[in-house]
Amino acid sequence: MTKYEEFLVEKGLFLTAILSIIVIVLIIGFIFREGLPAIDYYGFLQFIFGMDWSPSDDQYGVFTMIIGSIGITLLSLLFAVPLSLLCAIFLAEIAPHFMTRILKPVIETLAGIPSVVYGFFGLIILVPFMREQFGGTGFSMFTASIILTVMILPTIISISEDALKSVPQEYKEASLALGATHWQTIKNVIFPAAIPGIITAIILGMGRAVGETLAVIMVAGNVTQIPNSIFDPVRALTSNIALEMGYATGIHYNALFATGIVLFIMIMILLVIANYFHYKKKVTIGGGYL
Repeated sequence: MTKYEEFLVEKGLFLTAILSIIVIVLIIGFIFREGLPAIDYYGFLQFIFGMDWSPSDDQYGVFTMIIGSIGITLLSLLFAVPLSLLCAIFLAEIAPHFMTRILKPVIETLAGIPSVVYGFFGLIILVPFMREQFGGTGFSMFTASIILTVMILPTIISISEDALKSVPQEYKEASLALGATHWQTIKNVIFPAAIPGIITAIILGMGRAVGETLAVIMVAGNVTQIPNSIFDPVRALTSNIALEMGYATGIHYNALFATGIVLFIMIMILLVIANYFHYKKKVTIGGGYL
């Protein structure tokens, strides 16, 4: 490759990166421009901590939906993270080659299934099962979290597996040479060294769970309330936008964009917290403390 070609490639990649940043800034700017009038009209604290969402009565409080989104996300992560990490460890360190060749395509297929298919599965199979076993309508935070668990499993498994495989082979060989068993090596050497990548996998899975809309709409119940238990119906922020955007006008329209602002801020807070622990662990490992 000539210097001229290298120059073109370098500038092309630079322009692509800049364009991506510009697109993100434009999207964020548009959301804030459309949503801020509702926040100014209703009041920021009242909008965030208001318990009632009733556009017909000029009530725009999203606190119940914030609780619903956080509850669904945390519950799905509670289910998905242990399963994903155990599966990733099995694929990276224990499973024979022929089994890996079978399991990996299956897991990747789960990532490619449209969310509406997961939603239909939950609506037809999972909701009636929950209704029979736990009572109520079957539409609940718990039902939505189970669907999201299956949806985020492939993301966390794939990235965690890559993180485990990226640990230098010398770490494993040194541990085994010192007399550690295979499981002790995985537990005390390989897994701690891969934690920064594993945290990244969890962050991406969390982002998928927070942003999922269609499957959650179909199984969560979409009731604007603070749930008394995990078996109560809830409404997520994303569901609120999708359900009402088609007919919203005036301040109601702006309030839905303000809901998007709240969702954006909430995701940013979660990502900052997760990245803090990610880089803190990475620095600790880099300093030689496993």
